Amino acid sequence: MMAVPGLGKPLKKRKQEELEDVEKRAFAEVVDLEMQSEEEEEDEERGSDILSDDGEVDDFPEIDAASDSDEESEEEEDDTDDLDEEDTLEEDSDADSDLHIFPKSKVVVSDITGQKKTVYPEIEPDYDSDSSTEEDPSRTGNIPMHWYDDLPHIGYDINGKRVLRPAKGDELDKFLATVDDPTSWTTAFDKNTQMDKPLSAEELDIIRRLQAGENPDAEYDPYEPTIEWFTGKGKEEVMPISSAPEPKRRWLPSKWEKQKIMKIVRAIRQGRIVGSKPTAADKKHQFYAIWNEPPSNQPPPLPAPKPKLPTNSESYNPPEEYLPTEEERKQWENTEPEDRERDYLPQKYSALRLVPAFDKFIKQRFNRQLDLYLAPRIQRIKLNVDPNSLLPKLPSPGSLRPFPNYKSLKFTHTKARVRCLSISPDGAWVASGDESGVISLWEVNVGREVKRWTLGSKVGAIEWCPRLDVCFFVAGTEEKLHFLMPPNLSPAVLTMTQSTLAPATLPPATQSSIKWISSSGAVEEGPILVIELPGASGLPRQLTWHRKGDYLASVSSSETQGGVWMHQISRRHSQAPFTKIKGAVQMVLFHPTKPHFFVATQRYVRLYNLAEQKLLKTLMPGIQWISSMDIHPSGDHVIVGGYDRKLCWFDLELSEKPYKVLRYHTRAIRSLHFHPTYPLFASSSDDGSIQIFHARVYSDLMTDPLIVPLKILRGHDVKDGLGVLQVKWVNKQPWLVSAGADGNALVWCS
Repeated sequence: MMAVPGLGKPLKKRKQEELEDVEKRAFAEVVDLEMQSEEEEEDEERGSDILSDDGEVDDFPEIDAASDSDEESEEEEDDTDDLDEEDTLEEDSDADSDLHIFPKSKVVVSDITGQKKTVYPEIEPDYDSDSSTEEDPSRTGNIPMHWYDDLPHIGYDINGKRVLRPAKGDELDKFLATVDDPTSWTTAFDKNTQMDKPLSAEELDIIRRLQAGENPDAEYDPYEPTIEWFTGKGKEEVMPISSAPEPKRRWLPSKWEKQKIMKIVRAIRQGRIVGSKPTAADKKHQFYAIWNEPPSNQPPPLPAPKPKLPTNSESYNPPEEYLPTEEERKQWENTEPEDRERDYLPQKYSALRLVPAFDKFIKQRFNRQLDLYLAPRIQRIKLNVDPNSLLPKLPSPGSLRPFPNYKSLKFTHTKARVRCLSISPDGAWVASGDESGVISLWEVNVGREVKRWTLGSKVGAIEWCPRLDVCFFVAGTEEKLHFLMPPNLSPAVLTMTQSTLAPATLPPATQSSIKWISSSGAVEEGPILVIELPGASGLPRQLTWHRKGDYLASVSSSETQGGVWMHQISRRHSQAPFTKIKGAVQMVLFHPTKPHFFVATQRYVRLYNLAEQKLLKTLMPGIQWISSMDIHPSGDHVIVGGYDRKLCWFDLELSEKPYKVLRYHTRAIRSLHFHPTYPLFASSSDDGSIQIFHARVYSDLMTDPLIVPLKILRGHDVKDGLGVLQVKWVNKQPWLVSAGADGNALVWCS
């Protein structure tokens, strides 16, 4: 391969010139100066592009295009570059020794360590420092300048020294300066330097535009031609405006909005939504003279007692006759503080500086402040109100007789607690069941037991049939309902009862999970009819009859939807009225006059119409857990009791919230019952007491019911935290029968 002649020398010379240019530019940037040689200045004046110092122009060598290999040329170039770098470094070292850009350092021996150290002379910012040409000597950075308002300096320079605040004159000096300096109106105050700086022509033009309300950009053209984006072929766009017919929803009222509005209107009518009170028209602050005493005919109140003035005995140097003797001192110390004539002993000091601090200062100051606090500032008129006049005027209990007030007799179950009881419609018999499975039938008047049945499992509920032409009752045990007949019935009643429970021709069977089983043995020994409830139903805790005596509703302890069953005796058919219900059902009741059905869950009482099969209303008693419920014989009032000791009285025609909330029991309420003929109702609780109330309901809708507490009956013992579990009234008599956890059934008479 042939080397290009003359290639080495121009490359070496060109690289040396480039290194010199880089060095000169670095130095010029450091000291902010432009350094050129004389020949370069002349070349710039002539406008020539001369690259060498001797004035000769070297042509750039041409590269042989026919060369196939680049390796040899690359090696030669590398060798040439190495030589150029060595020559350049030697020249740089010579140039550095001649220029002395930075101050020379000195090598001295340290007085502390005893070793050599390099010391540089101090930089003077006005001459040697590169910051002497800067406009802003302060190096505080982007921080709020009001931090330096109370300091004599406005920041720090590059060496960390304080930049002192420039001197300011008063307003007269500023005015005279504006008169002498015609360019003072074109300056602005700089917070960083605390000085006035002149504004450029561009800044003045921006200020003028802003004052005139124009665009601050001078190149902005508000009248430039518009660009048509949607004109021309191929540029058509689909516009939001269409010629489609207007939809009906814009001019037809919405039924969904109507439902929402009616829901809000009903809530406003019922009082569940209360509007905000209108704000007062006058919102100005009103001031009252609280220290002015209003005129009054009553004598003014007593003022605060004035502090007593000090006497001679309280002096630090009292006369000798005021100083107590040793006997008087001992007598004063042995006397009680409230019996002393004065709460101090005179003491004598030779100088005022020897008097110690007063040890009762805080107590004395507190008593004085208490006197001032208790003294009234203004005269208040006392109201002479009789406390008895504030109590409601209730009739005396003696005028509301008859009601039960004493214990007449006691019937005892020896094995277990009496869970439930029921009274026959004629008021002659009582059926009571305990947790051992024993059901006793006894007379109300004398308490004599007539019949006893043993069912083998815990009895959860007992209820007599309300019909007068038949005589039987239903007892609920684990997943079973037993229909039992009392002995010694008249032939007509016995025949009617047997034909009702065990007819000769059975009705056609229906598909149901509940089985109706008739007894084949003696009727007097066991149940005449048994209803087997579905599995996992649990113990029936409530039984209730329809007023006609054909439908029986049972509530089991199971929390599933199958806990409520309705049984029809004439057709021997059972069905679950609810396929889905919210909450666990606690109790159910039939309305005494209407085809309505009350269902009490844990927190709510729902009223259903059985004929129309719809929900009429939901009562909200505000009780955490409902335990019992009963309905007034008129059908317009309901009482609900809970485990949280509340008893709520509802007026069905008034509101869904309770009319009255009574709290007379100290523990959970277990049972409630209205008397069928007398204006009485009773409530029993786990505290072992029975509350008797007079409850008179008037036919006039404008008159509120009269509820008066009459008597507290105590006769049951609290056992295992349980008291009176159930109470029932005797029909046609103001007598009450109660069942307790102590195993006793008591009869209360008037």
